[in-house]
Amino acid sequence: MSDNWQTHAKYWSQFYEVHAIDQRNHGKSFHSESFSYALLAEDIVTYMEANALKEAVVLGHSMGGKTAMTLALTYPNRVSQLIVADIAPKVYDVASKFAAIIEGMLDLNRTTLTARKEADSLFQAYVSDIGVRMFLLKNMKWTPERTLTLKCNIEVLSEKLDEIGAANFKGTFQGKTLFIAGENSDYIADTDTLIIKQYFPNASMASVAQAGHWIHAENPEGFTKVIHDFLA
Repeated sequence: MSDNWQTHAKYWSQFYEVHAIDQRNHGKSFHSESFSYALLAEDIVTYMEANALKEAVVLGHSMGGKTAMTLALTYPNRVSQLIVADIAPKVYDVASKFAAIIEGMLDLNRTTLTARKEADSLFQAYVSDIGVRMFLLKNMKWTPERTLTLKCNIEVLSEKLDEIGAANFKGTFQGKTLFIAGENSDYIADTDTLIIKQYFPNASMASVAQAGHWIHAENPEGFTKVIHDFLA
């Protein structure tokens, strides 16, 4: 969701033309029953064509990172450089990793809430870390009836967890690539370097200290520095 990237987008707009995108079923983008990384990559190409963007430095985190990888592998001429945040080109058991978060977000979506404090109180039973909780609660929006609902299509996403965790990658991307891991995250293991190099032979690795999976929110300065070093 682009709202999660507003601070970074404003910063990088000093140096680049920045497009922060809501993927389908997220933010203000359309909701759809269909989900695959091939479709999400096609969505990005459609967006680029609509905005006369021949190519771009593409950055994606987690599910967005798998979308970015798919884009680079399928449409390499569209990606000048690739940055993937805290995800590897492998299968993940998303249902297990995000079980509490998914259950909590479904509960939020199915409960009539009239105050953000109510949402936080309910969600606290599922996510104890206040920083992660506040980050995820940015998905809440006001309805015309002045109740809170989720921007993301959590009902569909909760049914597509196997597809979200999948890794149906093909080909190689020869462009300059950076994989960024959170120091406290287990999403990218040391042993993943082999599979990363299989698809992205010109990939380099970086780690951000004092950050878990939500690197760009947990240590934005460290995250920005490794990107600066890569793009320099």
